[in-house]
Amino acid sequence: MFRSKILVTLAVSMVLTAGFVPSARAARKFKTLHKFEFATAAGSEPAAGLIFDSAGNLYGTTQFGGRGFGNVFELTPNKDGSWKEKVLHSFNGKDGFWPAAGLVFDSAGNLYGTTPQGGPHNCGTIFELTSNQDGSWKEKVLHSFDEKDGNNAASALIFDSLGNLYGTASTGGVSDCENGCGLVFELTPNEDGSWKESVLHFFDRNGKDGYLPESSLVFDSSGNLYGTTAGGGPNNAGIVFQLSPSGNGSWKEKVLHSFNLNYKDGYGPDAGLVFDSAGAISTVRRSAAGLMTSAQCSS
Repeated sequence: MFRSKILVTLAVSMVLTAGFVPSARAARKFKTLHKFEFATAAGSEPAAGLIFDSAGNLYGTTQFGGRGFGNVFELTPNKDGSWKEKVLHSFNGKDGFWPAAGLVFDSAGNLYGTTPQGGPHNCGTIFELTSNQDGSWKEKVLHSFDEKDGNNAASALIFDSLGNLYGTASTGGVSDCENGCGLVFELTPNEDGSWKESVLHFFDRNGKDGYLPESSLVFDSSGNLYGTTAGGGPNNAGIVFQLSPSGNGSWKEKVLHSFNLNYKDGYGPDAGLVFDSAGAISTVRRSAAGLMTSAQCSS
C-alpha cells in the first residue's frame, strides 16, 4: 500500500443529455474532479463513497494524509467547472486513524463517521464534525471502542428517525473468535451531549451465525436492521441477517440467507444491502472463482 508516489483519481459520471432517461444508449462522460497524491497533507487513498450537502458540495474521507492518519475533506465546485478541495479534519491517532468508511449528515448539517483503528484503546472511534462560523470544523470523539464493545469499525453509520446511530464493527466482542467475531452497535445521544453505546448483537462462530460484519446496515420501513457478514454460517461463506427490535429493548437476529462456496451462490459478502420497491434485498459478494457478483434474497 505504501508506494513512493500514488495518484488516486476521484471521478464521477456526468450525463450530457437534458432530461435524462435511463438507456443503454445514453451518452456518458467521465470527468476527473480531483486527484489525490500520496504522502501529501491533502490526503490520499480515498476508500469510501462520497455524500453531497444541500449546496452541492462533496464530502469524504482519505485513509492517509494530514498527520499521516487520514483526513475528512470537502470538494467545492468552482464557476469554471473545477473543484477545490478543503481538508476539514486531519486525524492524529489519538482520535482515530485510517478512516475507510463514508460519512453521514444529521439534520443540523453535522458530519459523522468511523475510524477502524486509533483512539485510547487502538480499536477505533466514532466521531462528529461540526462546522464553525469561520468555516472551520470542530471534531468530537463520540465513542472509543475497547475490543469488548467493538473493534475495526470500517463501515458507514446510519441514523434512525430518533437521531440514534447504528453501525457494525467487524471484530471485537465476546465470542470464541480469536479477536471477537464482530457486532452490531447503537449509539444514543444523552442530554449532556455525550453518547451511549449499546451492543445489539454479538456474532458467533457457531456454525449458524455469521461473523466479520464489514458493511453498513440498512433499515426497512418497520424498523428492522439488515446487513451481511463476510464469514460464518453453515458453509462458512457469510450470511445475510436481520435484526428485529423486541419490546424489552433487545434485538433478535434471524439469518435470511447463508452463502455457499460454489460457482452458483458465491461467498464472503462485504458490501451493504439495498431494498428494491418489492422489498427484495440485494448485495454484492465474491464468487467461488474470485469474481464479484450480485445476490438477492427476500425479507
